[in-house]
Amino acid sequence: MTEILVAIAFLILAAFYLSWRASRLDRLHTRVETARAALDAALVRRSAIALELAASRRLDPATSLLLAAAAHEARTAGPDEREMAESDLSKAMRAAVEQPRFRESLAETAGGADTLNELDESLAKVVYSRRFYNNAVATTRAARRRPLVRALRLAGSAELPAFFDIDDDPPEIPPTGG
Repeated sequence: MTEILVAIAFLILAAFYLSWRASRLDRLHTRVETARAALDAALVRRSAIALELAASRRLDPATSLLLAAAAHEARTAGPDEREMAESDLSKAMRAAVEQPRFRESLAETAGGADTLNELDESLAKVVYSRRFYNNAVATTRAARRRPLVRALRLAGSAELPAFFDIDDDPPEIPPTGG
């Protein structure tokens, strides 16, 4: 009789543990989806700022065209081309912002200081959002690599999340003349 009670207790504890592990995986996948949505929002905002800069008439025409084209590509890229398009936008933004007197000339226009603040904030948000997303992906992947999770297929049919790797180094801010 005691052996049966021990076996039942073990089965109940195992069921609770497996239920907890499956719930944890579900929460991790939800965290990845939420982080991805935040990253997408930050990338769209950065593209909007890039288009605003391209239309500001404070950049030379070639740089404006390059920036606008890169922003358009980043917004319309498919899932397979997204990382490359976002990296290209980062490079185009660095080329624009690192121009001599860029910040001074933009700050002299009406609303230019606000645009500069939005630019700085959007660049920082992309960096932080990407790091947070990649951290969530790493945590989820580590949880899914556990032998018990794989053996019992606790992740179900959820797709294995992928890292999002782009060149998101912020531009070097040239010193303002004064």
